[in-house]
Amino acid sequence: MVQWYLKVVKENYANFSGRARRSEFWYFMLVNFIISAILGVIDSVTGIGFLAAIYGLAVLVPSIAVGVRRLHDIDKETIMIVLAFIPVVNFYVIYLWTIEGVRGPNKFGPDPKAVETGFSDLTNSSF
Repeated sequence: MVQWYLKVVKENYANFSGRARRSEFWYFMLVNFIISAILGVIDSVTGIGFLAAIYGLAVLVPSIAVGVRRLHDIDKETIMIVLAFIPVVNFYVIYLWTIEGVRGPNKFGPDPKAVETGFSDLTNSSF
């Protein structure tokens, strides 16, 4: 899980091209939410009040970038990310982020499921 987060932050910080798997997107969002919640609690307990805001600004670009790459995986244009910032309409974008990507290559690049990632995720584990 943390590997997906680090992949987005380290390797693809401002990479708006290519494709992102569902697991890459959702694990990044989960870890991002956990870190934000922890920093929010620290802010409220200590009275500092700006740690979560600084973190939010630091991950704003990679959050948008992974969202765009996720849209590319389902063969949607980059401009669709704008819909994520419109109330009520953003539920459509959230729905798009949950559906399976296009199998095989598309105009945005090769299928990320076909490319070896170097680490396992829940979809490839044997439980």
